[in-house]
Amino acid sequence: MAKKAADYPVIHEGQLLRAVPTPQLKLATIDDCRREMARVYRDARTGVADTANASRLVYMLTSIAKMIEIGQLEQRLTILEEHSNGRT
Repeated sequence: MAKKAADYPVIHEGQLLRAVPTPQLKLATIDDCRREMARVYRDARTGVADTANASRLVYMLTSIAKMIEIGQLEQRLTILEEHSNGRT
């Protein structure tokens, strides 16, 4: 059986790089984003995470939450327009 590419060692500029598993995050709702922001905040507050990196992550999470909100508003607007066009 063939190995996945990630199973092979990767050497870059003479240093062995190891793959770090990416956690599977559920970011489908604004509340999911809020929970993840709170986790990042706690990590930064307790020194587990660098505050500069935490700021970048929270900024990205804020952007994701805004896009979710815009998508929800767009869906609501479409429903209202369809309902309004049915009356006219």
